[in-house]
Amino acid sequence: MSESTQNSGGPLSVAPQPVAGHGLLTGRVAVITAAAGTGIGSATARRLLSEGADVVISDWHERRLGETEIELKGEFPERRIAAIVCDVQSTAQVNDLVSGASAALGRIDIMVNNAGLGGETPVADMTDEQWDRVLDITLNGTFRCTRAVLNYFRSAGHGGVIVNNASVLGWRAQYGQAHYAAAKAGVMALTRCSAIEAAEFGVRINAVAPSIARHAFLDKVSSTELLDRLSEGEAFGRAAEPWEVAATIAMLASDYTTYLTGEVVSISSQRA
Repeated sequence: MSESTQNSGGPLSVAPQPVAGHGLLTGRVAVITAAAGTGIGSATARRLLSEGADVVISDWHERRLGETEIELKGEFPERRIAAIVCDVQSTAQVNDLVSGASAALGRIDIMVNNAGLGGETPVADMTDEQWDRVLDITLNGTFRCTRAVLNYFRSAGHGGVIVNNASVLGWRAQYGQAHYAAAKAGVMALTRCSAIEAAEFGVRINAVAPSIARHAFLDKVSSTELLDRLSEGEAFGRAAEPWEVAATIAMLASDYTTYLTGEVVSISSQRA
């Protein structure tokens, strides 16, 4: 009997309900990229809001961003929420996101670099354009955001936290995912190296590495067969809920991890 079959009916095979916030981030301001829609970004915005933070959500898709802003303001009327359109492929837009966020809500304490792009193409069939686009959004976009907010923190003088969204594919091999895996491995290396440099600014930088977090948009752009197979291969026989990833991001952004920097936290049933 396979491990996934053994665990598919176990007590952890059914996702729990999100836990209530505990005020871990009260009084802080967070910026989250790729926060529109149904994925980890919007779940992170909800988690940080539930922990007492005010948030600036960002995305390249203006309509979805506006819809998410309206939803969040309805769910968290007591919190300050702003939305800024940003394509992380543009240095100018990333710089405007950081300056605009600090102007809109007065400061930035937390930056969550969530923007990324996947795909499924074998290396022998992959074009330069496919490789470049995934690397530019997923790795270079994280670099641009990290650079911009580090310059903000250096000038502001009050320190802060950066949390990057990597992936277990930075460790694991998966068919057709060379560009995405290379980009996420790069995010891990960027996290480690920039964390050493950021310490002098009072900034901690860590990353999460989810295996699979399933949501409506992922189901729309990926085959159900593939997602079912990947989900069943996890120890609990299911994919993570986006809020489960977001909860770990909130922990890394909080004072519960003040001595943690340059680390990549695997959110999965196994590391490799």
